[in-house]
Amino acid sequence: MNTEFKAPRGRRFTLRLRLTMTFASLVIGCGVILIAIVYLYMRFVPTYEFQAAIPLGGSPTPGRSTPAGTTALSSVSSIDGILTNVLVASFIALAVMAAVGAALGWYFAGRTLAPLADINDAAKRAASGTLDHRIVAVGPADEITRLSDTFNTMLGSLERSFAAHRRFAANASHELRTPLATTKTMIDVALADPEADTDELRVLAERVRVMNNANIDTVDALLDLAAADEVALVRGRIIPAETIRAVARRLAPDAETAQITLSVRGESAPLNANPVLIDRAIDNLIRNAIRYNHPGGYATVLVSSDDHGTHVTVSNTGAFVNPETVHQLAEPFVRGSGRSRVTGGGHGLGLPLVTVIAQAHGGTLTLTANPDGGLTALLHLPMM
Repeated sequence: MNTEFKAPRGRRFTLRLRLTMTFASLVIGCGVILIAIVYLYMRFVPTYEFQAAIPLGGSPTPGRSTPAGTTALSSVSSIDGILTNVLVASFIALAVMAAVGAALGWYFAGRTLAPLADINDAAKRAASGTLDHRIVAVGPADEITRLSDTFNTMLGSLERSFAAHRRFAANASHELRTPLATTKTMIDVALADPEADTDELRVLAERVRVMNNANIDTVDALLDLAAADEVALVRGRIIPAETIRAVARRLAPDAETAQITLSVRGESAPLNANPVLIDRAIDNLIRNAIRYNHPGGYATVLVSSDDHGTHVTVSNTGAFVNPETVHQLAEPFVRGSGRSRVTGGGHGLGLPLVTVIAQAHGGTLTLTANPDGGLTALLHLPMM
């Protein structure tokens, strides 16, 4: 279970400023104590004995001497003696305060930087494959707290990414294993029949060819999906409306064969984007609208631009889609009727590919189920 904790926010000093103030206070405090020690030492420890000058015709002026019944720890009778005592006292006080300052600095620095140990522990767990651990960030909003929040965000992103990869691998293995097993079964049946004639073998070859073409389409879509997610994005100036009309002309024969009315409306401003990926995204949206439709239905593409970017809306008639699960259509190998079971009718990678392309451009793909059946896909591409 994930345990996330939001550190309290407030107008507090930053970590750097607090460390600076702490160490500055230690230095000032040590300096004050050092001055006090030197002063007390020079005031009470040595006995000052200076020979007074003897005036003409008089007796020596009494100087300060050690009181009766006491023993002086040291005696100073010259300027050199005073300086020597000051130097010794200063070194002694400096050594004491250096030790005290080091101990205090070690203690306060340890308390201040203690959260780094939690971050290190979380990093070790993440390196071992445990991504559900979160750092409990306690304290003011400083650099370490922000680092903890960022690290938690990274762990959450990695956890979701690895979970999606595991689902993708499982779905891909199922999608490819089923047609391969079907092909093997058809070949085994044909080989087991010693009386199979040429016509029967030709029918088998045609069925294997159809199955193989479906596998090729699936593998190509997998490669496109991986390439769109990992390739460095090379941008160029495009006009989305022109790209949409070019794709619509290219897919017009498919729409006519499926008895679908395909229409494009609207204009758009120029956009800085990858022309190949945008073409592929539009192609998948329109192709999806044609494929998952019914004879006599429609597929409408509306494009517009504003200050926030370009909006491409593709709406089509078709079978009823559950509004609560419509977002799953953006996952690999999911079709309008749910998780795929047989080949044909698409490989279930079109909308996931559009999602990846949109994210690569900083945009989004929003799917909405139409009340009367069919789907509406809104592709938003921000101005860059």
